[in-house]
Amino acid sequence: MMTSCRNIDLGTMMMACGCGRRQFPSLAKTVCKFTSSNRSYGGLVGSCKAVPTKSKEISLLNGIGQSQTVSFDLKQESKQPISLVTLFELVAVDLQTLNDNLLSIVGAENPVLISAAEQIFGAGGKRMRPGLVFLVSHATAELAGLKELTTEHRRLAEIIEMIHTASLIHDDVLDESDMRRGKETVHELFGTRVAVLAGDFMFAQASWYLANLENLEVIKLISQVIKDFASGEIKQASSLFDCDTKLDEYLLKSFYKTASLVAASTKGAAIFSRVEPDVTEQMYEFGKNLGLSFQIVDDILDFTQSTEQLGKPAGSDLAKGNLTAPVIFALEREPRLREIIESEFCEAGSLEEAIEAVTKGGGIKRAQELAREKADDAIKNLQCLPRSGFRSALEDMVLYNLERID
Repeated sequence: MMTSCRNIDLGTMMMACGCGRRQFPSLAKTVCKFTSSNRSYGGLVGSCKAVPTKSKEISLLNGIGQSQTVSFDLKQESKQPISLVTLFELVAVDLQTLNDNLLSIVGAENPVLISAAEQIFGAGGKRMRPGLVFLVSHATAELAGLKELTTEHRRLAEIIEMIHTASLIHDDVLDESDMRRGKETVHELFGTRVAVLAGDFMFAQASWYLANLENLEVIKLISQVIKDFASGEIKQASSLFDCDTKLDEYLLKSFYKTASLVAASTKGAAIFSRVEPDVTEQMYEFGKNLGLSFQIVDDILDFTQSTEQLGKPAGSDLAKGNLTAPVIFALEREPRLREIIESEFCEAGSLEEAIEAVTKGGGIKRAQELAREKADDAIKNLQCLPRSGFRSALEDMVLYNLERID
């Protein structure tokens, strides 16, 4: 099979393969099937070939609006929903060990920092990023002939969760959020100063453990993520209420804020399995596309879920001037929406009117299509892995994300 990678700035080749595939919502027809242990999926017929795409000008768009030679059918045949418990069943022991280690690796130098760490780690969370690290680690370890995960694999998962946690602490400060996962946020309990320092400390501690892995490629990879976090926040802050924001600008910001860490997680896991470079690049692309799809779905749910489901008012991102994919699409068809946003919702009921305009203008539907396109790309990236329970779980992760908007 021919594979190649796409960097964040450079478009190169898109892998397209007709090997047995799982399905997600799309338009192509299916003509063959295979059965997994718990679910039957459709596939499609085709041959492996690389399709050249344009470079810089399409960037993260990956051909949106361009003609596509191959379109995978991503329609799930089973009606049985995917749960996170089932999704991470194969790495449950790995995740339990990670949970046991998280507090200890933060360190015990300052009681306030320990209390802050206990507050956010103790709040639970899905542990999706370390779960992805473990799934990709096992899948690529099988490819490399490793019988078990290395210490580096496990430490990487811990580092990734620490970095993610640090970013959440800082996000809550920036967003002035008083609740996180049903508990008071660190800055609500200890004040903004302590919250900022706690986030900084956790970034620093993660960096120290990262340096001790003594793998320059992974050090560079994860260090870039921390830089990307800051770039994403700056981009978002500088484009509030800007109705001229383009889709590729939104995707780049989403990469910085969300997908960069996921991509680094999955590539880092493959690097520690010592697989071939083309496989590590495909794992990076998988993480990038999955991360973007997750962010787009989250942005859709900001409009479609209730306040009780979201844990915050519907349309709260829009109210703050953060224009996401549904809004960007709807602005093309709803001139009134621009007026409302540029007025910064100064009139009573204007936010509710804007939310209605986003749906009326087709913003939700087109954003759903974009999320599915990124999911389709993520599935293609997994074709370099041998068929196994771990690869199936990674495919299920893509399905799980799309089920949130079905």
